Order: sequence, then C-alpha cells, then structure tokens
Amino acid sequence: MSIPARYFFTQEEQLQITQAIRDAESDTSGEVRVHVENSCKGDVLDRAAYIFKQLNIHRTKLRNGVLFYLSVHDHKFAILGDIGINLKVPPDFWEGIKETMAAKFREGDFAPGLTEGILQAGKHLKIHFPCQKDDVNELGDEISFGDLGAKKI
Repeated sequence: MSIPARYFFTQEEQLQITQAIRDAESDTSGEVRVHVENSCKGDVLDRAAYIFKQLNIHRTKLRNGVLFYLSVHDHKFAILGDIGINLKVPPDFWEGIKETMAAKFREGDFAPGLTEGILQAGKHLKIHFPCQKDDVNELGDEISFGDLGAKKI
C-alpha cells in the first residue's frame, strides 16, 4: 500500500522544505508554494495549473509566484512560474531546475531534491524580483496536501 501524500515527507523533511521556501523568499518579493497530492490523472502540467489557481498563486502583486507540484503515487511533478517570472527567465529555466530535481528523485532523495529546486528558483527570484520595502508574504509558506477538487473541464 502506498503512503498517503500527507505522510510522504517526515516532519523533519517538511520543516526542511518549509525552511527552503522561507530562504528562497528572503530578499525577494517572489512567492513559492509546494503542493503534494496522491495522484494526478491526466497531464501533470494541466493539474499543476489547476492547483496554481486554487492556491491563488496567480494573485500575487507582481505575478511572481511559483508552484512546485508533486503527485507521489504517479511519480509526476511540475514546476509552474507565473507570467511575471516567465517573462524574465530563459525559456528553458524551469526545465533545468526540473532536471536537477529529477536526478535527486531517481536516487530516492525527494526532500533534498525539492529543497534544491526551491532554492534554485529563489536565487533567480532575488535577481529579478528584489525585496521591496513594503513587501509582505502574500502566500503561506506551508506545504499544502491533498486533492483540492476535481479539475473542471
């Protein structure tokens, strides 16, 4: 029997990932979210886009949010950046981070792989979206788990 998404990462690993989100968001106005669920029926990018909207990542002031989406039972994951970021980074930017993460995932190092991906994204967020003096944390840093509803077609 497979481990439910909620328990895929240990408490220690969840703290490590949450700290990586905070570190990635330091000195930047960019926002990072992580969502983990059991399964993804269909295309992983479509599902990630749906979750992106459900988590209101598209509502950041500068459209500079990033979603790291994982479907643990299906062994699928995606990284989605909002339009503000995608206009500033090279076209293959997310693919490079995804490849780094996939190498770790193949070794069974899921928390370190996710952490490394988050920190890489944070480095670029700091370059393109430096922290503003009136910056607020627009999105929570906690990991979200589970099915956020069926995708409407």
